[in-house]
Amino acid sequence: MITSELPVLQDSTNESGQADAVAVSVSVSELEDASEVKGKRKRGRPGRPPSANKKPRKSPAEKSQLAGSRGGRKANGVPQQNGDSEPVTLFEVVKMGKSAMQAVVDDWIESYKQDRDIALLDLINFFIQCSGCKGTVRIEMFRNMQNAEIIRKMTEEFDEDSGDYPLTMPGPQWKKFRSNFCEFIGVLIRQCQYSIIYDEYMMDTVISLLTGLSDSQVRAFRHTSTLAAMKLMTALVNVALNLSIHQDNTQRQYEAERNKIVGKRANEKLELLLEKRKELQENQDEIENMMNSIFKGIFVHRYRDAIAEIRAICIEEIGVWMKMYSDAFLNDSYLKYVGWTLHDRQGEVRLKCLKALQNLYTNRELFPKLELFTNRFKDRIVSMTLDKEYDVAVEAIRLVTLVLQGSEDALSNEDCENVYHLVYSAHRPVAVAAGEFLHRKLFSRHDPQAEEALAKRRGRNSPNGNLIRMLVLFFLESELHEHAAYLVDSLWESSQELLKDWECMTELLVEEAVQGEEVLSDRQETALIELMMCTIRQAAEAHPPVGRGTGKRVLTAKERKMQIDDKNKLTEHFIMALPMLLSKYQADSEKVANLLQIPQYFDLDIYSAGRMEKHLDALLKQIKFVVEKQTETDVLEACSKTYSILCSEEYTIMNRVDIARSQLIDELVDRFNHSVEELLQEGEEADDDDIYNVLSTLKRLTAFHNAHDLTKWDMFGNCYRLLKAGIEQGSMPEQIAVQALQCSHYSILWQLVTITEGSPSKDDLIALRKVVKSFLAVCQQCLSNVNTPVKEQAFMLLCDLLMIFSHQLTSGSREGLQPLVFNPDIPLQNELLSFVMDHVFIDQDDENQSMEGDEEDEANKIEALHKRRNLLAAFSKLIIYDIVDMHAAADIFKHYMKYYNDYGDIIKETLSKTRQTDKIQCAKTLILSLQQLFNELIQEQGPNLDRTSSHVSGIKELARRFALTFGLDQIKTREAVATLHKDGIEFAFKYQNPKGPEFPPPNLAFLEVLSEFSSKLLRQDKKTVHSYLEKFMSEQMMERREDVWLPLISYRNSLLTGGDEDRLSVTSGSSSSKSTSVRSKKGRPPLHKKRIEEDSVESSWIMRDTLQTPGALQTPQLTSTVLRENPRQAAEHIPDQDSEPGSETDYVHNQQMQMSWLGQQKLEDVNRKDRTGMNYMKARSGGVRQTVRGLMEDDAEPIFEDVMMSSRGQLEDMNEEFEDTMVIDLPPSRNRRERAELRPDFFDSAAIIEDDSGFGMPMF
Repeated sequence: MITSELPVLQDSTNESGQADAVAVSVSVSELEDASEVKGKRKRGRPGRPPSANKKPRKSPAEKSQLAGSRGGRKANGVPQQNGDSEPVTLFEVVKMGKSAMQAVVDDWIESYKQDRDIALLDLINFFIQCSGCKGTVRIEMFRNMQNAEIIRKMTEEFDEDSGDYPLTMPGPQWKKFRSNFCEFIGVLIRQCQYSIIYDEYMMDTVISLLTGLSDSQVRAFRHTSTLAAMKLMTALVNVALNLSIHQDNTQRQYEAERNKIVGKRANEKLELLLEKRKELQENQDEIENMMNSIFKGIFVHRYRDAIAEIRAICIEEIGVWMKMYSDAFLNDSYLKYVGWTLHDRQGEVRLKCLKALQNLYTNRELFPKLELFTNRFKDRIVSMTLDKEYDVAVEAIRLVTLVLQGSEDALSNEDCENVYHLVYSAHRPVAVAAGEFLHRKLFSRHDPQAEEALAKRRGRNSPNGNLIRMLVLFFLESELHEHAAYLVDSLWESSQELLKDWECMTELLVEEAVQGEEVLSDRQETALIELMMCTIRQAAEAHPPVGRGTGKRVLTAKERKMQIDDKNKLTEHFIMALPMLLSKYQADSEKVANLLQIPQYFDLDIYSAGRMEKHLDALLKQIKFVVEKQTETDVLEACSKTYSILCSEEYTIMNRVDIARSQLIDELVDRFNHSVEELLQEGEEADDDDIYNVLSTLKRLTAFHNAHDLTKWDMFGNCYRLLKAGIEQGSMPEQIAVQALQCSHYSILWQLVTITEGSPSKDDLIALRKVVKSFLAVCQQCLSNVNTPVKEQAFMLLCDLLMIFSHQLTSGSREGLQPLVFNPDIPLQNELLSFVMDHVFIDQDDENQSMEGDEEDEANKIEALHKRRNLLAAFSKLIIYDIVDMHAAADIFKHYMKYYNDYGDIIKETLSKTRQTDKIQCAKTLILSLQQLFNELIQEQGPNLDRTSSHVSGIKELARRFALTFGLDQIKTREAVATLHKDGIEFAFKYQNPKGPEFPPPNLAFLEVLSEFSSKLLRQDKKTVHSYLEKFMSEQMMERREDVWLPLISYRNSLLTGGDEDRLSVTSGSSSSKSTSVRSKKGRPPLHKKRIEEDSVESSWIMRDTLQTPGALQTPQLTSTVLRENPRQAAEHIPDQDSEPGSETDYVHNQQMQMSWLGQQKLEDVNRKDRTGMNYMKARSGGVRQTVRGLMEDDAEPIFEDVMMSSRGQLEDMNEEFEDTMVIDLPPSRNRRERAELRPDFFDSAAIIEDDSGFGMPMF
């Protein structure tokens, strides 16, 4: 007998065989009778007797019926609470989730059988309350009002203050509620599938309500009803699938019975089967009508809703329908909705489309039905692998991989190539997905017999041999040879067995090719070694390479065990294989440089534990051969690093390696000392062999000195002799000079390490100071060397040593190192600055511009730019850390605009850091840089400047950029900006015109540049600056209006303009400041506080500096940026107005401030303000309250947000977005209620073609 506990059948083809054995011999009515006999479990919601004081709204019979059927849970649809505050409504029960949904639904079905109106009212209120609406539908509303009227009434009672509703509320409780909500709808249909859903009342009411709610302007109603309707549709699809299976079974039974001979045929059974088949067909028709109503009434409108979450729900559920009941739904009429939505603007919706399609493409039996869809939307799916949302791109790649698995011919070579290059993506999930695709396409073995035969072979003849060759070819064709680590990481999860076959890789490199086998070329061998090195690193470190991922994550126990096993495996293999590889490729620098990185991933304990010291000796022997044969810096540094790793004190092999290293260094030092003596003795007569001997040995020792302390061999002495000889004779080869400088630098650093780690004596400090002083002098002399590489190396080492031996050396309780501190003198600072000007800010010749397609020349240009950026950054650090005077930055700042593309980021960061150190001095530096540019322009064009020329415009644009760097907080920068204006005014009037006072000063045009900073002045500061400007102006100047006086006129206007609106631009960076000049939304600050602030802050910067000539900047007090207070704390701290330096109280009692800039003028202003202050307050106080009230009224105006995209412009945008794929109009929307109240659709209604079949529309 078929009961209500039927399993959900996923596929009619798979289930039909099992269903043959099910004999359908009873009718649905009999099933209902049988189900009623069974005891029902009650819903876990305790009842309560009806309240005695409630208002009667029904007849006594109805009340008793209600109380008996619902347990006193509701009165006329209004939820009541019992004394224990237990859940008493469907919404509360589902939200709490304490009762099983089966019991909840059984209880509701029982109440429905007793009074279906009351039960449906309970269900209606359930949907209303799940939307977050506080209103309740009463019984009289349900019986007397249309759905549209009920929804309108609920909309009026909707409380949208928070904007949240159950489906969007955060937290685990509401996440659980959503799950319970969907489960409740599914269980409800499943329990009602044999009787109630066919009564033409319950489903019609629910579908009608959800259709109306889905058209509501209220997002909560629309969202909740759409989710409910889609889950309802999913449950109905499951019912339809079961009905279809039962129909097939009944038809087979009928055919079998009818085919019997007449004597054995049971006519009664045939009649029963005919009746059963007819009844199932009627039920199937009803279910299809319900699904049509939901699909046409809700889905086709909501899948293009303005809210992405609603669109995502629709697409997610249609994917479920197509997978669950593929015979009915997996056709072009439904697939087109998913295809169209692949173009959705929101990544969330596109993601749901891809996941829905993945569920379909996973089943290979469905591929024939998907063939037309694949051909139509394949290009779009492939293009989505480059989606801006990484999650979408990952799923798109996975979908393309599924398409590839289903049909090799579905994707063209161009489609595959679009996915191949994604293995080099910096986003690891995208790269891993692309690696899976690459593995499926290139490395999957499709011939089981060949695979079985090859599996018995080992090494180069194993199945991985050809695959490794294929991987090498792919890597070379990618032409991204610096990204081998990315390729390996992308394939690590899908092709780990292949990538860890180091035995096969080694055999391909070491053994000779057998007859008929293609030999690896030199380029292929280099690529294979690089890939092998990357696989070793990935296995040993067990984390992605740099640039992939956010950092090293904690490994699980399983991953940790795998890492240890892999490390042991590679160590055991390469302990024996590495010496052979080095022996074969010791003359090839690129291959050797990669091979020498392998020992750093060894488990070095295996040497002693496995008694493999002979292999260690072989490795050390090969490394020594490499050192003696190679002079490439990369190779020598790799050898040096390998020795350093093998010499670690924690391993027992340290002594053996240390002896070998010392012997090697002894040989190199002896050879170096001997060759240096010969070179110095021969002097200018030295031949190429002598020079080569010194250079090659020195390069080896320099590489080793980088990682090893060679102090006991005294490398500094001979290097210093070489440098001094080169300076005196002027004929030292540049490579020897560069290496000698670098080696001397390493020697000094190792001596400093020895001193800082121990307890040095005074003699040690004095000795090191002499060494450093002498080396700094040599480097300074090398700045004038004719060879550019020597000059650049000397400059970089000078900057580094000045940083290391600066005043910060004594920080951290290291005051004893004070004798080692070096402060560069003014000549050295000027020489460093001149070097930057000559070697950094240079224009490349037009003839050196690379032609199109000249990649090598372009690479050289990039390398040269990289060097120049390093030079500028090294000098900028000296400025930032107060080692070089800040005014030196003026020469750098003035190039900000001209070289913005090359050095803009470095200059901007330097400006930011110097402002944190000293705002005033930074402002003086900025105005000095503008003055320098102006003076250069005067020298080029003479005193009569063309103010419309591009040169003047360039200076003004630079000033505008500088002004923007001051930010929006004018309180913090007011002193700096005012000082800038003061210096600018003094510069403009510094010289008088030799023709007479009636002619403008030569620098007057600079005021036009200065006016770019006027907007950064506070209103009260503008007045003070204007007063200071008038001191330089005569009465004749004030009356002049000729063009030559326009800069003065425009600057004065910039200071005179601005009233209350200027106050609106003032913002305070401190949230703790109690007084501000910002006009807030809630009103104007009290006037007495405003007065105190204006006067005190205004006077602080005015009285800061004494009058000085603007031509030369005073040297600021150098303070370390490391030792100073936290810049963020300093930026956030605004001193209290009462204690602010420079306030009126300080001014009156401080005689020194009376002598400061504009002190006398300020004293007059104080007296004048005292006389006029009371009148000002009386005049303004009357309008303050009215102003505050007006501002508050303006702010109280509510802001409404339209939850629907209903404007015609938005509709047209959506039409354009789908224009390229929507070749078929949507099915008609019929059986919709209250269409007059619906918002316009996203698509033009004229484009919708009526079709009676609904689901049977052709797609192409």
